[in-house]
Amino acid sequence: MLADVELAKSYRLLNHGPTVLVSSAAAGRRNVMAAAWAMPLDFDPPKVLVVIDKSTYTRELVEASGEFVLNIPCRAQAEQVVRVGSESGHGRDKFASSGLAPLPARKVGAPRVAGCIAYLECKVVLEPHNQRQYDLFIGEVVAAQADDALFSDGHWHFDDDPAKRSLHYIAGGAFFATGEAFSV
Repeated sequence: MLADVELAKSYRLLNHGPTVLVSSAAAGRRNVMAAAWAMPLDFDPPKVLVVIDKSTYTRELVEASGEFVLNIPCRAQAEQVVRVGSESGHGRDKFASSGLAPLPARKVGAPRVAGCIAYLECKVVLEPHNQRQYDLFIGEVVAAQADDALFSDGHWHFDDDPAKRSLHYIAGGAFFATGEAFSV
């Protein structure tokens, strides 16, 4: 039997892909924010989509630099994900306040977030209308890496350590880890 879903909450039907941390940097400044709305867009060249609200410090840095990193955090980082998703980077170093550590990226100036299970380094594909109207950013992936104990031969393997499973944000501080639900 099917039940109607309130339209204002219909996004939650799709909103269980992996949560990402979007890191950015420009002119000696850096930031990190959590984002639940990110997805693959294309294969060749590989592209991703991410929603970055116009009021965020991350958006300011992404627009200034033209790059960002999608970091895939794991269950062990859930509290830090909530923290960087709940506070502004304007006037504060969210890496320091959350306990997350920045690492150099391979191909972009934005930092990686230490301890994540995968990284997609991206250059912005300019789409001014979509960015302005929908806060939607397209990134061409210029480098990608993943923990080889968790991802090999093009597939995720989350069998060994539950703390290393990817996070999937639902709403209101509630997450799923791959294969298991939990709240922070």
